[in-house]
Amino acid sequence: MTDDVMGDVTGLAGLLYEFGLLKRYKRTGWLVAGVRDPESIAEHSFRAAVIAAMIARLEGGDPERAAFMSLFHDTQETRITDIPYIGKRYLKAASNEDVTADQVRGVSPTVADMVGDAVAEYEEKASLEAVCARDADKLECLLQAVEYREQGHQNVQGWIDSSLAAITTTTGKRLAEEALSTGTLEWVTRVLNGD
Repeated sequence: MTDDVMGDVTGLAGLLYEFGLLKRYKRTGWLVAGVRDPESIAEHSFRAAVIAAMIARLEGGDPERAAFMSLFHDTQETRITDIPYIGKRYLKAASNEDVTADQVRGVSPTVADMVGDAVAEYEEKASLEAVCARDADKLECLLQAVEYREQGHQNVQGWIDSSLAAITTTTGKRLAEEALSTGTLEWVTRVLNGD
């Protein structure tokens, strides 16, 4: 293994440990809503990636690309944390593209470009897949808010309303409407009834 490859692997290992923080960092907006133990950023990103793939497929896009962008859409929060919307009123955070560029410094250009390109495409809404990934982010937030509401948290309606208003694709809107008209465990009843 050459020194260049060793350096790339060393930087990459550090980046993987850094991204591991997303499993521990909580989504802070839910703390504002009164949820004591909210989902982690990684948990949010996982379901957003699944949703992005589904929306992209139904909208005629590339599901893998949409899911890929969703996996990286909040990785910057290892450095700037998940600033709740009320906090953004008072703070000026660096752009996600700038944070990502700092994060991938010291890894191979191939990996740095892969991650940086995904984040840039997502932030610029430069493709159908990026639009689907952004809708998935909002739809995942809406689903989580509905789940928290069913668990007794009453302060989540603002998240439902703002997420619903931000969804732009036909598929995303239809999924949101369906999610709002069904209970979070109705799928279990359908499975048990053989539907």
